[in-house]
Amino acid sequence: MNKIAASELILNPDGSIYHLNLKPEHLATNIIFVGDQDRVPKVAKHFDSIEFETQKREFRTITGTYKGTRFTVMSTGIGPDNIDIVINEIDALVNIDFETRTIKKEFTQLNIVRIGTSGSLQNYIPVDSFVLAKYGIGFDGVLHSYDCNHVLNPDFEDAFIKHTNWNSRKARPYVVKNSSDLEDKLSSDEVFIGVTATAVGFYGPQGRVLRLAIEDPNLNSKIDNFEFNNVKITNLEMETSAIYGLSKLLGHNACSMNAIIANRANGNFSKDPKKAVEKLIIYTLNKLAL
Repeated sequence: MNKIAASELILNPDGSIYHLNLKPEHLATNIIFVGDQDRVPKVAKHFDSIEFETQKREFRTITGTYKGTRFTVMSTGIGPDNIDIVINEIDALVNIDFETRTIKKEFTQLNIVRIGTSGSLQNYIPVDSFVLAKYGIGFDGVLHSYDCNHVLNPDFEDAFIKHTNWNSRKARPYVVKNSSDLEDKLSSDEVFIGVTATAVGFYGPQGRVLRLAIEDPNLNSKIDNFEFNNVKITNLEMETSAIYGLSKLLGHNACSMNAIIANRANGNFSKDPKKAVEKLIIYTLNKLAL
């Protein structure tokens, strides 16, 4: 089998992978992603034991055990470009032999759950509620750098492009479904099932105007009103579609859970967003540890 060149699989002098600063033994197969590095210990404080922690740049990692299940919680920072780094590197940690620089014969599948915050686009999803993304719809374009057609939902994409009169100069929106197994584990009457949209930025790409005019001032209302096969786009953030797309391409399970801290449809904001996130952390850990 061909060796992967040092320029492609970059390792640190201690043998850890380049950005995450992790060695294979540091990673659990159950992984929780958070955006904010300060949220990593807020998840790990619930662990019964901690075996390892490290940080490099915005990528902070703690691995430990919760109710007999081994977990890694990791901060990804903001945006789909960081997700490209994190997903590729955690896959390399379990599916590439760093000594021989070859792909392992036996595949290891990861379970990846994002715990994030988001703004609801629909009136019926109140602040402090939870949304589980059945689909991620990406406006970021990351997945188009890969051979990805076999994981996409072109009918969904085409309907969205037509409905919004999507500017062809932007990246083509792509739609990827979550892991049904993880959805089954994480679902309950407490959770709204929806579609999470992933923007490539926070201001103009999400329709926020400060001093710069945006390309389509009506885009957010078009997104709010879009419906495909009885599902609507429920919330908007900056990571889910890249997590779903790259995970599916690499054969891993992924699901995105969001605490809704703002409702952009009615202008409400959570009175205690930290409490909402804490409730989602506990809910998710308990569901995954069953």
